[in-house]
Amino acid sequence: MSRKTAYLLGILLTILIGTYFYWNFCCGGDVSSGANHNKEELVDTGTRGEDANASKVSATSNPFSLNDSEGDFSFNSNDNFNFGTSGFNILQPISETINSGIDKLQIYLGGNENKSIDITGLYVSSEENSSAFPDLGMARANAVKSYLITRGIPSSRVNLFGSLSDNMEADGKIYRGPINFGFSEPDDNSAANQKADLDALRKRIHADPLILNFAAAQSSINLTETQRQKIADIIRYLDKSEGGKAIVAGHTDNTGSRAGNISIGQKRANFAKEYLVRNGISEARISAIGKGPDEPITSNATEEGRAQNRRTVVTVN
Repeated sequence: MSRKTAYLLGILLTILIGTYFYWNFCCGGDVSSGANHNKEELVDTGTRGEDANASKVSATSNPFSLNDSEGDFSFNSNDNFNFGTSGFNILQPISETINSGIDKLQIYLGGNENKSIDITGLYVSSEENSSAFPDLGMARANAVKSYLITRGIPSSRVNLFGSLSDNMEADGKIYRGPINFGFSEPDDNSAANQKADLDALRKRIHADPLILNFAAAQSSINLTETQRQKIADIIRYLDKSEGGKAIVAGHTDNTGSRAGNISIGQKRANFAKEYLVRNGISEARISAIGKGPDEPITSNATEEGRAQNRRTVVTVN
């Protein structure tokens, strides 16, 4: 081997040895550092996730609170009536603590006949209102009223309200306690005013009753805002009127036999009655009757006229 060749091999060997030590002590250290850096990023991401969970708004849980600031009644419990999101039926079971409070409320109202209980149902704007009421809050308040009635509190002593509460947070798919309570007491003139208001309400319902038009096979009723308000007015009249009843009459066109149409009209009236019962009106306060073709509101000579005559009318006695 010539001296020149040996010299070149020495240079090549030096380069190879230098490269070996460079990768093991320099780049190897960088790779290890890079892996550690990646681990720190993962830990940091986890920390941010924990911070995000910690910063979540807690689910709202309104207590069951009955406090008469003008009297001597006070009852509070962390339990309350609960509802599913977009729901207006009370979720079961109902706490015995709540039942205890309602029983005490009944005794208190019995000894204070000038006082009424105000129930305000809460809802958020993102919920879907499939009830018969103008808003989901009032539907929830009505559900609570119906439960109070089963515990011996008369509907005439209950006032219903609905209130938008977009700061309310659900616990999963449950709203815990979207109900507020209060007490009201009429002034000296309010008894006479209430009677006048009730008479005016009755006249308004008679002059412009709730009219439902739907097909015989239809399984649900989609209400307009105006129709929802009419139902709220009917329920208010029933609540405040001793012996008040809702009258549901099913009408048809004159196609077919009268006996057959009477039967169809009765089925339509029953269907509407069942709908009202599902929305919290006592079945005992509703009378359903099939009128058939006997009371047309327009001529049956055209399809348009027959469609108008196929109707269910809800009014009060």
